[in-house]
Amino acid sequence: MTKSLFTVAFYNLENLFDTHDDMLTNDNDFLPDSVKRWTPKRYQNKLRKLGFAISNIGKEETGNPPALIGLAEVENNLVLDDLLNSEHLANKPYDYVHFDSPDERGIDVALIYDTTVFEVEVSEVFPVHIYDDDGSIDYTRDILLVRGILNAEHVHIMVNHWPSRHDGELITEPKRLLAAEKASEIIQSIKLENPEAKIIIMGDFNDDPFSNSIKRLMQSNDLYNPMTTLLSDDSGTTRHYNEWNLFDQIIFSTNFFETAQGKLSYNGAALYDEDFLKQYRGPFKGAPFRTYVGKKYKGGYSDHFPVYIILEEN
Repeated sequence: MTKSLFTVAFYNLENLFDTHDDMLTNDNDFLPDSVKRWTPKRYQNKLRKLGFAISNIGKEETGNPPALIGLAEVENNLVLDDLLNSEHLANKPYDYVHFDSPDERGIDVALIYDTTVFEVEVSEVFPVHIYDDDGSIDYTRDILLVRGILNAEHVHIMVNHWPSRHDGELITEPKRLLAAEKASEIIQSIKLENPEAKIIIMGDFNDDPFSNSIKRLMQSNDLYNPMTTLLSDDSGTTRHYNEWNLFDQIIFSTNFFETAQGKLSYNGAALYDEDFLKQYRGPFKGAPFRTYVGKKYKGGYSDHFPVYIILEEN
């Protein structure tokens, strides 16, 4: 008998903004009359491309589009509606969970799910409290927690987008350590309620698998990170100049290695770095095919490759 396989993916969509001015967020770069000239045509092109990529993640292994896809850098419900109504996703049974976060740029995390295999029970967000040296709040993305039933089994999914390295890796590291502490608190509270809970932690952590923040998250929570083998000198999820990073990761509780009948267990992990998602020429050949480089429009997908794991029913 063929086992049922399910793809669980994560994808940073690189600034999926609509073309409307939101007075409450700093979205001025992504308007038709901005320097970037973010026009409806460019927006629709990005939606179509992202939809095509998302619909194919893990399809080679499972024969189906992903069951769950965590997203980073989505502006609001409107862009999620537009994404799910785009050419390659419109006929898929997808819905989503999304909350507006306090991030100054107005970019949030979200979870897309296949309604035929996943049922949402509870969803909530947890703020990460970070303060600048002058005591002011440094607003960042909330951590999204969704509890639901995947193929008749209860799972908890946490979607993260930790503070960036924009001002330098070491200067900003304390912010990601605080995010790791908050994520750890959430995991502990889940386990307090149910020690056997199955938990998947995904996101753009802005740190690699061997960074201090990820190590701190792993240490006290009985987790496994299959992404440690995916980073090398010539592969990762995002590339800065000539150096690869694997900021996008999917980590999970070790009980996904148990193979009791009817339960979901871990089957494998991979980067989704197909050729169509890559720059095909020039000095950055092989790097993610971006929508923008600075203010210059390139017309690509994202500055990150997706990652995914495969779960199988025993």
